[in-house]
Amino acid sequence: MYHGTGQCDWTEGFYTGELWLMYEMTGEESFKELALKHVHSFHERIEKRIAVDHHDMGFLYSLSCVAAYKLVGSKEGYEAALMAADNLIGRFQEKGEFIQAWGPFGAKENYRLIIDCLLNLPLLYWASEVTGDLKYETIAKKHIHTCLKYIVREDHSTYHTYYFDPETGLPVKGVTAQGYRNDSAWARGQAWGIYGLALSYKYTKEESYIGLFKDVTDFFINHLPEDLVPYWDFDFTDGSSEPKDSSAAAIAVCGMLEMSKYLGKEEATYYTSVAKKILKALVDHYAVKEEDASNGQLLHGTYAKKSPYNTVRDNGVDECTVWGDYYYLEAIVRCLKDWELYW
Repeated sequence: MYHGTGQCDWTEGFYTGELWLMYEMTGEESFKELALKHVHSFHERIEKRIAVDHHDMGFLYSLSCVAAYKLVGSKEGYEAALMAADNLIGRFQEKGEFIQAWGPFGAKENYRLIIDCLLNLPLLYWASEVTGDLKYETIAKKHIHTCLKYIVREDHSTYHTYYFDPETGLPVKGVTAQGYRNDSAWARGQAWGIYGLALSYKYTKEESYIGLFKDVTDFFINHLPEDLVPYWDFDFTDGSSEPKDSSAAAIAVCGMLEMSKYLGKEEATYYTSVAKKILKALVDHYAVKEEDASNGQLLHGTYAKKSPYNTVRDNGVDECTVWGDYYYLEAIVRCLKDWELYW
């Protein structure tokens, strides 16, 4: 049993995104009506600055309010999304040129970026598109440049987070928060890199992102276990008793399908084929089949798994996750129609 809470986390946008996907696929007004009620709540949240002192504005507002504007011309969604974009650029650190993820702005212990933020950047690209003000896009480009320079390792795995010196802006070190250890590859982080690169390429057409996408994606593919769904960290593979993270697989599928639009025929065919094989594995072995078996869609996700080397507690281990459900549904919709993304 789950108890209702107010809007206070980074994840609320995913369920609203699911509602918009269902509205698109079915045309049922009930999905639109409920989604617009959510949009009103998101508008109130950003207007009153309720739990918005972090970087997750894209996760919250792209799938809810940008989607509402794109699909039904919602003025309230448009206003809320622009306020969220303004809030996001307010976390840009000139020293280091990155968007600070968490915590009090400028505090040494929080002076870092995280790979997840690549999925927040489309909100800024969109804001520049609809307003004509390039300040949003400029900050997004500066952030991704810094992120890719430091967070992608030589072997094309990725750090989860990267610290900078608040006095000089110089790089300090890469560490994990939710991965197994500082030098391992957290599966969902690698997936954020895949989809984040695809989305930034969509908006910027920066050619270097194609090579980085292939590098980061090939690492993900080459380290998958036999059933094509990763464990929560790539330190683990077949035979491990550690939990899987199906949400990482769903995110990666969406990224591969998106970038395949812009690749040459041979590469597009390859990544589309891999993406569909992973999606089929999710449908066959990880999807909820009986309605009363779960209130989610995609089983065996992992939010955070405690290890001797990370800074989290066990939370949402081997469960459905709302983001896993969203990306799973997005991946299916991408395979069924020529979908105009909300990002």
